Amino acid sequence: MTAEILINTTPMETRVALVEQGLLQEFYIERRNRKGPVGNIYMGKVVRVMPGMQAAFVDIGLERAGFIHAQDISSLDASGSEISDSPEIQIAQLLREGQMLVVQVVKEPIASKGARLSTHLSIASRYLVHMPRNKHLGISQRIENEEERERLLSLLAQCVEKSAMSENAGFILRTAAEGANEEGLLSDIAFLKKLWSSVEQGMQGCNEIKPLYQDLVLYMRAMRDLFHPEIERIRVDNKQTSKEVSEFCAQFMPEIESRIELYKDERPLFEVCGVDDEVQKALSRIVRLKSGGNLVIDQNEAMTTIDVNTGAFLGSKNQDETILKTNLEAAKASARQLKVRNLGGIIILDFIDMTNEEHRRQVLRTLLKALEKDPVRTMVTELSELGLVEMTRKRNRESLEQMLCHECPTCSGRGTIKTPETVCYEVFREILRVAKAYENDSILVMASQEVVDRLLDEDSAMVADMEELVSKNIRFQVESMYNTEQFDVVLY
Repeated sequence: MTAEILINTTPMETRVALVEQGLLQEFYIERRNRKGPVGNIYMGKVVRVMPGMQAAFVDIGLERAGFIHAQDISSLDASGSEISDSPEIQIAQLLREGQMLVVQVVKEPIASKGARLSTHLSIASRYLVHMPRNKHLGISQRIENEEERERLLSLLAQCVEKSAMSENAGFILRTAAEGANEEGLLSDIAFLKKLWSSVEQGMQGCNEIKPLYQDLVLYMRAMRDLFHPEIERIRVDNKQTSKEVSEFCAQFMPEIESRIELYKDERPLFEVCGVDDEVQKALSRIVRLKSGGNLVIDQNEAMTTIDVNTGAFLGSKNQDETILKTNLEAAKASARQLKVRNLGGIIILDFIDMTNEEHRRQVLRTLLKALEKDPVRTMVTELSELGLVEMTRKRNRESLEQMLCHECPTCSGRGTIKTPETVCYEVFREILRVAKAYENDSILVMASQEVVDRLLDEDSAMVADMEELVSKNIRFQVESMYNTEQFDVVLY
């Protein structure tokens, strides 16, 4: 399998794409004026405690206060002293308004919601996630070989002992640690130890809201989080960024430094590799499948639905085979769209109904296999009798649509607007209301071009009847800045 990481940087933003077999798999964007706070650690101030919700709001210096639930408060408070972590303890016993608290952002602010916070702090390196307030040693579930799991856990325990880490220090081996040696783990532990020491120094005597630790910039995180052995090359289109990435890899990932390439062609990197086109498609409601079928993806506040249709695909065999082929392709495409669009929360996949039980199992197996490569945790239910698969996908940052788009001012996010005919009838009702309330001789209707055109054409007879009914002269004026649903009825 051919795979590569593409990095595009400009003074305004940084974009990173993971491409496999020529298809976009993951896409990240970080804008200069909107750097994501996930992973950052702050000294915050509790501004409101809500006993009824067992939660509190904490000001960390962002636009909106962050939200922390009682279950996300560790057994160590900001000062490092022990507090009870019993599930029965009330939030008011854990926090008080005005209290300074060290917190980490675990979910970005989304829409009107503030960032989700936790005092279960962690900082990551290439191979490890360090948990300074936890004694646990763990390993990623994505490392499936039992012998390798045992080897790594044993090696990690030895390395922690050699490094003389605090007894409260915990570590989790990341997926990238598969095959790692003692030297690599010791290097990561030393790096994390030094990093956490600087965070602790920032905590000492701090009584102001401020960041204590900020995660790496996007293109550095891409090296740390996205790289795997099947990545053949890393292409960067900016000379300075390429230099920084090379220096970072030379220090922490020397074995991949040779795979970094500076892209120098005149055509934009993301255009040449088809990433820009894929991003545009990912903002569309309909996804075309190679077979001729399609997915219809609707994202809203409560959930995301993915509807599978055969579309123009008629198949070459019987109907069951046609449906199976479409559903199998849709299962793979849906898994990829979840990653590219970064869809989270509750997701409902509506496959085309299948009567063959083996076909149903095939589709579900294909979906689960496609989701194995998803770096975000997902939970999937069995295929229901109605052909529905319910699943959840962890939401830790805004979706692609939320990052790149905003609510349509014309339809207010509905996705549809009223027809000119509907608006014309609203105009008539408003004329009747105004005519009864006031005694002027004339009425002026200001509306969009298409509404005025209809009033003067198809509905001209109704306008004449309306003038007779209200005993007033009705005039029309086109307002070029009005959308179809906007109009004003005024007296003159």
